[in-house]
Amino acid sequence: MLDLESFTYLSRALESSISPIVILASNRGLTSIHNTPSSPADPSLLFAHGIPPDLLSRLLIVPTHPYTAPEITTIVSLRAKTEGLTLSDGALQRIAQKGADVSLRYALQLLAPASVLARVAGRTAGEVESADVEEAEGLFIDAGRSADVLRANGGKGFL
Repeated sequence: MLDLESFTYLSRALESSISPIVILASNRGLTSIHNTPSSPADPSLLFAHGIPPDLLSRLLIVPTHPYTAPEITTIVSLRAKTEGLTLSDGALQRIAQKGADVSLRYALQLLAPASVLARVAGRTAGEVESADVEEAEGLFIDAGRSADVLRANGGKGFL
């Protein structure tokens, strides 16, 4: 969270001839700037993303959105093709569903162990099946399941 002095410094730095590229990320909505007086009754003290209007007017705002299931399926199939993997339809759908439920990063990281499991299973074409993906999910858990295990074990971990 930046305060008014930080925004003043950024504004001055952006006016320099050797201006840096500054990337800000925010999901704060209308809010006050850190360490400035605030009053819920005075809407003039609320700023979009907690950024002063003079700096906000100089920014390029790029809205983001979560990937849809068809987009995740396309990304996973392209990644599998890049890595030289062959996925069955069931495996592709299972990995894409993990991407939608957990995260795209976790889904893509399942490709490598699933392909190793397919080779260990002795498939001649090396095609990754849904069972390989399921086994890889059991071996490599995501952050949400890891947190659930910690909560269930009273913070003592997996052992």
